[in-house]
Amino acid sequence: MSTLVAVSRPPAELLLRGAHVIDPNAGIDGAHDVLVRNGEIAEIGAPASLQAPAGAQIVQAEGKHLFPAFVDPHVHLRTPGQEHKEDLETGTRAAAAGGYCAVVAMPNTDPVLDHPALLRGMLMAAQRDARVPVGFMAAISIGLAGGRLSEMSELREVGAVGFTDDGKPVADAGLLRHALRYQRLCGGVLALHEEDPALSRAGVMHEGAVSVELGLAGIPSISESTMVARDSLIAEHEQGRIHFQHLSARSSIDALAAARARGVRASGEVTPHHLLLTDEEVRPLDSNFKMNPPLRTEADRAALVQALRDGTIECIATDHAPHARDEKNVPFEQAPMGTTGLESSFAVLYTELVLPGVIGLQLLLERLTAGARLMDLDVPAIAVGRRANLCLIDLEAHWTIGEAGYESRSSNCCFAGREVRGRNLLTLADGAVAYRERAFALSAA
Repeated sequence: MSTLVAVSRPPAELLLRGAHVIDPNAGIDGAHDVLVRNGEIAEIGAPASLQAPAGAQIVQAEGKHLFPAFVDPHVHLRTPGQEHKEDLETGTRAAAAGGYCAVVAMPNTDPVLDHPALLRGMLMAAQRDARVPVGFMAAISIGLAGGRLSEMSELREVGAVGFTDDGKPVADAGLLRHALRYQRLCGGVLALHEEDPALSRAGVMHEGAVSVELGLAGIPSISESTMVARDSLIAEHEQGRIHFQHLSARSSIDALAAARARGVRASGEVTPHHLLLTDEEVRPLDSNFKMNPPLRTEADRAALVQALRDGTIECIATDHAPHARDEKNVPFEQAPMGTTGLESSFAVLYTELVLPGVIGLQLLLERLTAGARLMDLDVPAIAVGRRANLCLIDLEAHWTIGEAGYESRSSNCCFAGREVRGRNLLTLADGAVAYRERAFALSAA
């Protein structure tokens, strides 16, 4: 019953010649021609073996890499009510630029996405404005207030991918228990922002040596990990299914691993910024490094990378959280939490994790598409007969994040100014061209 929608676009007719095709799920790794006809992958052949039909466009892809396009299960598109930060068109344009063929948007909007009529309206808006297919999570509780459950069954019937109070935890254990019971009836993933407000209080960064030196109120790791442990036990008792959002702490990984060892149906995601950065980045008090959960220690970061490697964490999500420049351009303590990430995620992870040999490229690709499986959506695959969800990337291209601006309406990217390798040139989403790098030319057959 999950619904993903986007603007209707002409289906792609193109031949990608000689790309190095890698799809860990389809077991393909080598140079191939790939023919897309009427938006579907029609043929895969040896380099220079396929002919482009009349009217098709030809992509000279030699020296480039063709991957299944990515799926992000956790983004903030700020619609409705906060369009000065982002909207469906700019957010999905940023997604397409980053190589994503689908995203799932969070409900902490204004008004909160907690009513079937609101969800219907957002699905209609996405049909008008979204460049790549968008799914919507509905709120677990009315107004994200944690008091009363939303109409989960009706929201699911309308097309909600799942349910979350992201931005806020479900602090009431009894409410979570009821939500899990409804989930068993109507389906859809229950995605949880894990944070104990009594422990986080007014914290603005990780609680540790750096917060003490800076004199800033801290958020301890146990604020997250105790909730992971609690909610795992509740899900185990109710035989429900939960997904932990943006995990940040080593103790949370331990709690998730213990739950899965007991047979709990629990999954987890991690963001690029938590995989690559630590609380040391906060020292200059740049508010682009203020996010929730906060950047933690090197030991936490290393544990997240290991969890990604061994499968304890199954997918990468950006938690793309745009904010207007004037909202971030205030003292660190007053700034809102969040960083953008859709346009930079592949490049920073490829540069910082794959090139040094920390993880393999195939593992990165699998984790960037696994969000689809965890949200009960089709996982993109490069296989004959499948809808074309592809991204063509120049792994040799060097570029500086933010130097040429962003497709997103907001520029609060914590990786701004970093030189990276790996530039997306072309994205096909649901069989249509969703993005083409301005300098990348296509030719007619």
